[in-house]
Parts: sequence; C-alpha cells; structure tokens
Amino acid sequence: MKCPKCGGEIPLFDLRPNCKHCGVNIMYYTQNEGLMRDAKRTELESASARMIVARIKAEFIGGKLQIIRMIAVVAAACALMIPFGGIHLSAVLFDKKISLGLIGLIQSFNDGILLKIPAFLGSALFAKQTALFLIPAAFFAAVALLDVFILAVWIVGFLNLTKCARIQKNASLIGAIVSAAAQISVITVKAMSGNGSLAAVYIGFGALASLAIFVLMFILNRALLKKGIEPVYRENDIKRKELLKKVRAGEVNLDDLPVPVFESEEERAERLKALEEALKAEEEGKEV
Repeated sequence: MKCPKCGGEIPLFDLRPNCKHCGVNIMYYTQNEGLMRDAKRTELESASARMIVARIKAEFIGGKLQIIRMIAVVAAACALMIPFGGIHLSAVLFDKKISLGLIGLIQSFNDGILLKIPAFLGSALFAKQTALFLIPAAFFAAVALLDVFILAVWIVGFLNLTKCARIQKNASLIGAIVSAAAQISVITVKAMSGNGSLAAVYIGFGALASLAIFVLMFILNRALLKKGIEPVYRENDIKRKELLKKVRAGEVNLDDLPVPVFESEEERAERLKALEEALKAEEEGKEV
C-alpha cells in the first residue's frame, strides 16, 4: 500500500491513521480527494445540463417571436378541427354527412361511414360526388401530415436551433401552398358535383385558417433566422463542456484540474457570499 499523498510505502500491518513518511491522515486525505474529484466532475457535467436548458429556452420562450411561434404551432393543429368542407349524402332512409375536420372525421369513423366509402364509390347514386370529394380529402390529409411534421420539428428544435427553424420555414411555405390548394379543390369539387339532392358538397373555411397560420409561421421563422437564434450560456460553460469531453476521452486527468475548474468574477462573488453566510450562521450557532 502506498500513501495517497506522498506515495511512500506503508506496510500491510501498519494500522496507524497517519502516514509515517509525511504524517497525513490517510482516511481524511482520501475522503477529501474524493470530494474534490466529485466537485470537479459536477462542475463540468452541470455545464452540459445548463447548456441544454439554455437551448430549450431559446427554442420555446427565448423572445416574443419564439412565444408567438409556439402559439402558432399549437393553433395549426387546432385549425384541423375546423371543417375544410364536407359532403352530405342523402337517400331513402339514409342521411349522413362526412366533414373534413378532425371532429367530423372522428364522428364519421364512429358511425362507420368512412368504412363505407368504397361502397359509395361503386354506387350509382353517390359514385361521382364521392370520387370528387376524395380530392380535397387528400389535401386535408397532406395538411394534417405537415402539421404533425412541423410540431415534431418544433419539439426537437433545441437540438439545432437554426437548422430546425429553417426546416419549419420551408414546411410552413409548403403547408400554405397545400392549404390554398385544398380550399380551391373544395370550391372546384362543389362546382363540378352540382347541388344534387342525393349528394351535395359544401364549403368550409378550415383550409383558409390553416393557410393564415402557415403564412404566419413562415414569417416568424424567417424573422428568427434573420435575427439569429442564440442561446444565452453562462460564462465558461462552453469551455467546461469541451474539457469534459477531454476528461471522458482520457486526454485530461481529472485529478490534475483545480477547484473550481473555471470561475468567473460573478461566480466567485457568489461563492464568497455563500461562504460568508455559512460562517456567519456558524458563529451565530456558537453564540446560542
């Protein structure tokens, strides 16, 4: 066994608490070294966690533009509840509506109407209008997929703020185009199908709502890219993260680092203040 401080050889049966070479208390010295090592590791690892939190703040609540974008992303999903349009199928002892909106589609699915669309396509009564109605239905599905895609990119946007904002901008532009096409398709299908008593197509305004929100998201992401999305890191945290990588790679020995590893003037003032408060509390405790 060797002394942890001076490296002097200590016999196996030497049970003295102090090293016979340098006189250090071996147990306390070992504990102190462990605490110092933990303090240095905690300082470096906490920096990585703080940097992630800083990126999350920059993505979601880093400014007015980010907050408005957050509202717009949620509003885009809510806009799917507004019907893009619908079709009213009516015959003897049969009267059903299929609405191109989340609520309407859920109701139609519960009623079993959606499962009967293949039968409607083969029906002499409803075939034409049903076939035409599948066109705006496809556009609605495309808008819904774009909404889900933008929501997913927005959620993971803190991983790469600039790249994800660029993806959201491009997806919003595509969404605006698809929403406009959806509204035009509903109007066109209504004109082509006519106003027959058996199957009538009606126009909704959900596509216009989605169009407005997509345009807003495009403008917001464009403004954010122009302004720049920069997270606010604590001083020296970038250096701490880089040093942590070197420690984990074995390039730097944790024991060779000082405590604290890095310290700004603000952090030093906070540490001294905390130390003064601790000493003051200890003195008050002794007086009592």
